[in-house]
Amino acid sequence: MAELGRKSVEEFKASEKTPVIIVLENIRSAYNVGSVFRTSDAFLVQAIFIIGYSAKPPHKEIKKTALGAEETVDWKYFKTTAEAIAELRREGFNVYAAEQAEGSYKLNAIGFEPGEKIAVVFGNEVTGVEQSTIALCDGCLEIPQLGMKHSLNIATAAGVVLWELVRGRV
Repeated sequence: MAELGRKSVEEFKASEKTPVIIVLENIRSAYNVGSVFRTSDAFLVQAIFIIGYSAKPPHKEIKKTALGAEETVDWKYFKTTAEAIAELRREGFNVYAAEQAEGSYKLNAIGFEPGEKIAVVFGNEVTGVEQSTIALCDGCLEIPQLGMKHSLNIATAAGVVLWELVRGRV
């Protein structure tokens, strides 16, 4: 572990975080929530906001995929996404939905400032980010896709988006 440069829980908690918050809106699968915790740990994400009926720790399925990241990454539960976005705005975050929509920004073409505070909302596995939530956001980030499907699992999408947001900061 030491050779890989892995942090202890205490070191992780004390580390300067990437000013990114992930918002999980009504995610059906606790395994997806756990995977997002694990990816968020990998990129030193500031926090995860969990919304609605999304599973939250402690939960055995989250634990199975998070592999301990539910203990390192800060998280907070909100009943509604509007409440979460209101808090993000108070903290100075720009808020984007990860969604394919008219006028969306291509993830690979949008430029973020190094210290810019970014929050990204990921929606339900079937219905995506709610339209009422999109209306509260600064825009939509779209992952360019070349194949037939044009959709990704939410945990995969979170990984792609997080890497794009973090890669210029590492």
